Amino acid sequence: MRVLVIEDDREAAGFLCKALKESGHSAEHAADGEAGLELASEGRFEVLIVDRMLPKRDGLSVIETLRKAGERVPVLILSALGEVDDRVKGLRAGGDDYLTKPYSYSELLARVEALSRRAQPGEATTSYMVGDLTLDRLSHRVARAGEAIILQPREFRLLEYLMKHAGQVITRTMLLEHVWDYHFDPQTNVIDVHISRLRAKIDKAFEKPLLHTVRGAGYMISDGTR
Repeated sequence: MRVLVIEDDREAAGFLCKALKESGHSAEHAADGEAGLELASEGRFEVLIVDRMLPKRDGLSVIETLRKAGERVPVLILSALGEVDDRVKGLRAGGDDYLTKPYSYSELLARVEALSRRAQPGEATTSYMVGDLTLDRLSHRVARAGEAIILQPREFRLLEYLMKHAGQVITRTMLLEHVWDYHFDPQTNVIDVHISRLRAKIDKAFEKPLLHTVRGAGYMISDGTR
């Protein structure tokens, strides 16, 4: 995967580029908005990582200019501005995802790889399978070992997101963004409550658990073969 990092903090950009390369990806760096826009406009990159606060041209201006020019490359916005309004502005400017500094590199890598997969052409997936657990997006049916499981709408959305990213660690922040759309106080235990309810429905009656808590990181759904 070819990644362009547009970041004015050279030390932070150097660390990020080095880490991306060690993860098997190609990474280039632009230190300001003008240079970043010029490189991004060449169409050589599969994902852009863009800091919001940049010299010469701010990150949102870079993204808006690319979108107006018809460039659809996925963009992950990095910013120390983490309020909901700041995130909304970033996404409305054309960003595809938003990560607040300081960040975990493992989470950033997961998000970048997810953006890259999302951008690849192909038919939309309408069903998922993890072990003997199946989910059909069109019929909203969930079953394990052929036994139907009844889920509430939010539980279904939570399971769908986890199964879509099976084998990957999904952080609480990612669930907050993609399942709840920030529509609750992140200090509440609503995620824990829904995870507990979901686990009771898809795992309790079966010998092999599929929904796992990754201590200090988040959650993962896996049958153990990945």
